[in-house]
Amino acid sequence: MDICKIHENASKCSVNTMECFMVLSTQAQKISIAMLCGLFGTLCIFENSLVLYLIFSSPRTRRKPSYLFISSLALADILASIIFVCSFVNFHVFNETDFSKETFLLQLGGVNTSFSASLSSLLLTALDRYISISRPSEYKLLMTGKRAWIALGVVWVTCTTIASLPLLGWNCCTLDSTCSELFPFVDDNYLSSWICFIMVLLGCIIYAYAHVLWRAHQHVAYMEKHQVQVGKQNTRMRMDVMLAKTLVMVLTVLVLCWSPVLVLMIYSIFARLSNRLRKVFAFCSTLCLLNSMVNPIIYALRSKELYSSLRMVFSRFRRQLKASEESPEAESTHKSSMIET
Repeated sequence: MDICKIHENASKCSVNTMECFMVLSTQAQKISIAMLCGLFGTLCIFENSLVLYLIFSSPRTRRKPSYLFISSLALADILASIIFVCSFVNFHVFNETDFSKETFLLQLGGVNTSFSASLSSLLLTALDRYISISRPSEYKLLMTGKRAWIALGVVWVTCTTIASLPLLGWNCCTLDSTCSELFPFVDDNYLSSWICFIMVLLGCIIYAYAHVLWRAHQHVAYMEKHQVQVGKQNTRMRMDVMLAKTLVMVLTVLVLCWSPVLVLMIYSIFARLSNRLRKVFAFCSTLCLLNSMVNPIIYALRSKELYSSLRMVFSRFRRQLKASEESPEAESTHKSSMIET
């Protein structure tokens, strides 16, 4: 399929133009995308729903600011997987074009809002850990439940507003400007601004976690130098090493999942993309969904409180399952004894 002339003003705002962005040409490519989206999306919804249940089923965890940020992350990832999978598969696999420009921009706004809110929640989690390790004595005064809710409100309103701008008029059809080669009706300047917003979020997250890693390393070096309270020292060192491993995992997953998409977006602003690169972009977009699937494992299920809650849920489920299996046997035994009597 040849690259469409999407920069021509006569056709760039036509609904038929969307066919130029349907870059998956073979059935194998469409099946691969559908399977990836189905697998990642299903696991993402299940894992993050479980995290929300574990947090809000416990009065202790749902009051803590750190768990409020994790619950916001889980909610954003659930919305991201639902909206992204439905719209992405509908567009690239089923090649559905029976909707208006406004409907498409609304779907794109939903995807942008949820992924931006996911990264913003990661930033709040990073800042929470940054404050807890850099100013531990003031943490409870600085990070209150009220401030956590206000921060979450600001984050969601900001992400929704930025994602709604194309629908509100900042698109290449309304402004008669240059359209993006990756997204129909999206203005190149808006895409540049959104990329800058995401890069700032990622930069702040990396900086905050790099500082936490440095402080953890500094603490381990201090404890090794001053050989006092050996038992306490070893425990603390194990905690610091575990924290360091978690943070390295966080940064690695974040960079691996987001860098391919961002690099291709930036490249599309300065150069013309081939069809092959646009296919690569379509497959790389599923990495953002993979990030949403991995988030609950890294941020939530590695928490001792949530892990113990999860074990309690599974043990309760096993007891209920065992009781349901034993009840028919007990009932049949009771009936047989009645017959013998």
